[in-house]
Amino acid sequence: MNTSTSIYQLESNVRSYCRDCDVVFATGRGATLTDVQGLSYVDFFAGAGSLNYGHNNPHLKKQLLAYIEQDGVTNTLDFHSDAKSRFIERFEQVILKPRGMHYKLQFTGPTGTNAVEAALKLARKATGRSTVAAFTHAFHGVSLGALAATANGDKRSAGGVELSNVVRLPYDGFFGPDIDSADIIATLYSTAGSGYEKPAAIILETVQGEGGLNCASTHWLKRIEQLCKDLGALLIVDDIQAGCGRTGSFFSFEPAGISPDIVCLSKSISGYGLPMSLVLIKPEHDCWAPGEHNGTFRGSNPAFVTACAALDYWQDTRLQDTIGVYSRLIRTALDTLVAQTSPGTAQVVGRGLFMGLKFSDPDIATRLVSACLEHGLLVETCGPQSEVLKLMPPLTIDANTLTLGLEKLQQACLNVLCVHTPTVTALRGIA
Repeated sequence: MNTSTSIYQLESNVRSYCRDCDVVFATGRGATLTDVQGLSYVDFFAGAGSLNYGHNNPHLKKQLLAYIEQDGVTNTLDFHSDAKSRFIERFEQVILKPRGMHYKLQFTGPTGTNAVEAALKLARKATGRSTVAAFTHAFHGVSLGALAATANGDKRSAGGVELSNVVRLPYDGFFGPDIDSADIIATLYSTAGSGYEKPAAIILETVQGEGGLNCASTHWLKRIEQLCKDLGALLIVDDIQAGCGRTGSFFSFEPAGISPDIVCLSKSISGYGLPMSLVLIKPEHDCWAPGEHNGTFRGSNPAFVTACAALDYWQDTRLQDTIGVYSRLIRTALDTLVAQTSPGTAQVVGRGLFMGLKFSDPDIATRLVSACLEHGLLVETCGPQSEVLKLMPPLTIDANTLTLGLEKLQQACLNVLCVHTPTVTALRGIA
């Protein structure tokens, strides 16, 4: 059953995903979606990273339904509520304290761009400076402040106004593997006459999701952190897509050992796909006046309930260990596919369950998305030319479904690239 003609007539031209996926989804469970005709799809998209714990996660759903059944309050803005208090206490107990982290929690409007807007505004207020530094290929949202920090030209042009007070810096690897862009950045800020003034903040993603799964090295991240300290600027990590376990650890920056001044979380922080956004602020930078930054839906209690339940997955290392196992399985499958293509055709990018194939010809990635859909696998592209096929399965996916999805990817590659690879089923032992 295809989408009715009336939908195309009534829904705005701004719609995007459904243009390349004319499927009417009806139900979802774990890593599987089912359409109105009863056809099943393995989901390697996970709501663009908002469903790290899968569709209708039974543990989270149980808590949510119980809360609704007892007439739990839905929206409290920033009044006190039992649901919010429980989440704050649980987040401190399970996430912050074991990592030796000290942050205040700010709840903003319900989307990632709201968190970024708050972070940028706070950094400017805390430092008294107006300019923020952001990176090539960065994506931080589509509201005007976050859009100014975003590098994507198509997104920026839609703003319709001048996007100012942001300077663009080269991300790790932007000039190739032999040039350390941190050296260039340090020179720009330390050399008289460069025209680069001290910024209020430097905002970055440790893995650039929409930018093409570009991964910053530990060395580079530490250099940027030190530069922020030298400049008296705040380090903001946008962990909206790469965080909440997507790269392995709860925060994507943990392996680098850095300590951001501000962290932006959204997407999977609610655990259930419910709108929720959170900014973590080091206490010394929490200089907001009461009500100075607000939003009606900063107090969504159903999201607090499921977010609290999702933290149960981080009480021990079992989920993180599983992500490591699955990451190796995906990497092996992708390496096998690359080995069967002509040299230079594709390379594996990303880390954790945030991985994909980058193609020298962007058209290949686009064709693969369609071929995957025909085989019952939901994926998307990313990168400045949509040249990367991005895989983001739920973190809680079972090994058999993960392997099934990789087999479907293999079949799609066979159709598009005419490659023949050893069956992915042979890799099941890794999981």
